[in-house]
Amino acid sequence: MKIARTIGTVTLARFHPSLGAANLRYVEVVDSIDRIDVEPLGGDCIVAWDLCGCAAGDLVALAEGPEAAQPFKPDVKAIDASIVALLDNVNLQ
Repeated sequence: MKIARTIGTVTLARFHPSLGAANLRYVEVVDSIDRIDVEPLGGDCIVAWDLCGCAAGDLVALAEGPEAAQPFKPDVKAIDASIVALLDNVNLQ
């Protein structure tokens, strides 16, 4: 699981039928926890399925790979990343 910041919304003109009800967000992955308050974060940008209803600027937890599609089982979704939580606060002591 990774931390990312939502920076935009993605719309599709043509898509696989399994993505019909998708809310897709463009997120930037936090590359270093020291830069969590800096914009831009400096990490990779990817498209993720939004399971939480996040908005631009929200910090989110991001699942990637097979775990990203896990909440949809037994349905098969053609996704590689999903937003699984909104993060209110990140505290490292």
